[in-house]
Amino acid sequence: MKGATTPRSTRASGSGQRRDLELEAGTSAHYEDPAYYTKTYARRTDDVRYYVELAVTSGGPVLEYGCGNGRITLPVARAGVGITGVDLAAPMLDDLRAQLDREPREVRSRVSLRRGDMRALQLRRRFPLVICPFNAFLHLYTRADVERFLARVLAHLTPRGELVFDVSLPEPAELARDPDRAYATPRFRYPAKDGPGEVVRYTERFDYDKVRQILFVSMEFSPVGGGERWMTPLAHRQFYPQELEALLHYNGFEISELGSDFSAAPPDNQTSMLLYRCRPRRSSRVARRRA
Repeated sequence: MKGATTPRSTRASGSGQRRDLELEAGTSAHYEDPAYYTKTYARRTDDVRYYVELAVTSGGPVLEYGCGNGRITLPVARAGVGITGVDLAAPMLDDLRAQLDREPREVRSRVSLRRGDMRALQLRRRFPLVICPFNAFLHLYTRADVERFLARVLAHLTPRGELVFDVSLPEPAELARDPDRAYATPRFRYPAKDGPGEVVRYTERFDYDKVRQILFVSMEFSPVGGGERWMTPLAHRQFYPQELEALLHYNGFEISELGSDFSAAPPDNQTSMLLYRCRPRRSSRVARRRA
């Protein structure tokens, strides 16, 4: 089964807390098929180039949250910079390890991988550069999630280190789409491990929870030649720029630079993605030294 469907509901966990099954599926399902992920984002290269240049300038080592199957991790290591990759998706990390086995020894030696929750994992070392690329930040669904993550970042940054991450901007037209309407895109060949794969029809549905500010996307696949259909859910929190600035400020960071779409142009109404470069506020650095 390539994907899964999950109703918008919760159930009690062993600890007695309520679990949001839809959010759990929306956080993980898109990252269960590394081959599909690699094909889908193969042409996304602007961010790779940007983060590699940033890593080289920093001198490393780099901590990358949401490293996935190495779309950015491997180019950074190939550029001569040490990098520690953190991700929660075991299939993506397994694929990255398989790729590393085919790399020269010097590249392999620069990469360290850890599976874990970016809100909680403790590495007990500090980095001059921490990155969280390609909307990984959007899997922080609540204020508490953001606070826990930024606390971990502060714990892993050197005193003058930098946090850099990019997030897509909320698009009002997208958030207002009818959740019952399927938006079709061109057919394509879904990748397979042991063959050419099958041609599928692909549609997307968008369902925005405006109270929680979470966009649920249902990616639906239907084999042209017949067979079982499947759906992969994806959930992204929608952060508005002023909201995100406040969250960073009240959790010990100041924005040193705000970029747009990996270009030199400043953000405007046509911007689809914001790039944040942040440093710990001086008060945060002092507090950490005293702790």
